[in-house]
Amino acid sequence: MAGIEAMNTIEVGGAATTPAPLAFPFTVAAWNLERCLFPEESAEHLRATGARLVLLSEMDNGMARTGQRHTTAEIASALEMQYAYGVEFIELGLGSDTEREFCKDDFNDKGFHGNALLTAVPLRRPFLLRLCGERLWFRDDTDQPRLGERCAVGAVIETEAGPFVAVSTHLESATTAAYRERQMKELIDQLDTTFPELPILTGGDLNTGNHIGGDFEAEGLFAASAARGFTRHGGPLDQMTTRPSLITRWPKRAMKLDWFLARGLKIGESRIVPSLDTSGRPLSDHDLITCLVEGFQ
Repeated sequence: MAGIEAMNTIEVGGAATTPAPLAFPFTVAAWNLERCLFPEESAEHLRATGARLVLLSEMDNGMARTGQRHTTAEIASALEMQYAYGVEFIELGLGSDTEREFCKDDFNDKGFHGNALLTAVPLRRPFLLRLCGERLWFRDDTDQPRLGERCAVGAVIETEAGPFVAVSTHLESATTAAYRERQMKELIDQLDTTFPELPILTGGDLNTGNHIGGDFEAEGLFAASAARGFTRHGGPLDQMTTRPSLITRWPKRAMKLDWFLARGLKIGESRIVPSLDTSGRPLSDHDLITCLVEGFQ
């Protein structure tokens, strides 16, 4: 993996139109966009939240199923934001049978699939952290053969009270709670080593409950992160964050996969926003989540 440039490079693009620093309070959105079939509509959905900081996962770049588009760059342009993008997987095929229905080409221009962070203010020290583990997707017996593993994309964001670290995080789905707990511990270790003393907000699809029956409270990552000073925020506990979509048409169950974890920040209301466009069409199999950052603790 070390020899593949795309897997070890953070791409920075777009342009922030607001001079730093961010003023409190401000809204943060996190959304797994499931490849991002509809960049324009997704950007409008994000715009409606008023978010000044956006954490995205499962974003295609140069994939046939999404028209070979750089979906992160297009959303950032529509929102007039700067972005950092990191490749999670290089897709070795066109995707699942349902995804192939959206392909007009029989090839991927790049095959990149990853995570992103977008902000209205200039990014500082953007970074990509690979959440190393087993190569769970590099197999012949899957309809999504991939090279790579989950990752986190982040940057230092300036506020009127000083800097904090924002991180777009995507933990592994096809594994155990113990595996995800280890990924979260390793992520916190890396952040604490690189950014000692800075407040941290990480958010995204943590896949809590996935492949263990759907019980998000059975995940050890919550207790592990709480022991390191983090609080969790994900809207009402009885409200799930997944739904049927144009790709995931018949999910086995609704699950609560998406969260913010914060340390050193005062977090106000967190909400779950249905991922339906104005016509009622699902933009993703995940609803987006938002939280209000009110200041430093």
